[in-house]
Amino acid sequence: MTSHLLLFGLLVAGCCLAFASDPSPLQDFCVADQNSTVFVNGLVCKEARLVQADDFFYRGLQLMGNTSNAVGSAVTPVTVAELPGLNTLGISMARIDFAPQGINPPHTHPRATEILTVIEGRILVGFVTSNPENRLITKLLQKGNVFVFPQGLIHFQKNVGNGYAVAIAALSSQNPGVITIANAVFGSNPDIAADILAKAFQVDVNVVYQIQSKF
Repeated sequence: MTSHLLLFGLLVAGCCLAFASDPSPLQDFCVADQNSTVFVNGLVCKEARLVQADDFFYRGLQLMGNTSNAVGSAVTPVTVAELPGLNTLGISMARIDFAPQGINPPHTHPRATEILTVIEGRILVGFVTSNPENRLITKLLQKGNVFVFPQGLIHFQKNVGNGYAVAIAALSSQNPGVITIANAVFGSNPDIAADILAKAFQVDVNVVYQIQSKF
């Protein structure tokens, strides 16, 4: 009986691991047909005979993003939305530009682990573990350093230098998603009730209204 339960447990664990990320492709490629009206978990494949080299090509990652904004950073994504050939391949990337002292504010990727490489500058990075520990794990990165953010955990980056900084991120999903914590909590549509946020953050309700007005 014990051996049967152990075998069952291993099978369940194996199934969970097998479905823990984007599904594996069942053919050479499945270029996204972005004109299809069919809704599936992912994107419908373009007919193989219509696929061209440009379906696997993206131009522009050498260009600096516009960091003239409140947080002083710009993310240039290359997901399946920008590069149809990524469909079903379980990978994407992004360029992140930072103004001096700019941040990529606390956020999560619900569907992907992220691995970040610093191309230029000095970047402070960190992530927070799940409840109840909520432990902050942080590191100051230099040019050429690499850091990984586990899937779903809140993480951030900050340019601590006096010049511009650049990083390249690789993500383990064609469509990793992003939830910026401040925007989601204080800028939801419609608003989360102020009394709920006031109690959650242990502040006066007028503080919540003030923060919500910024989003």
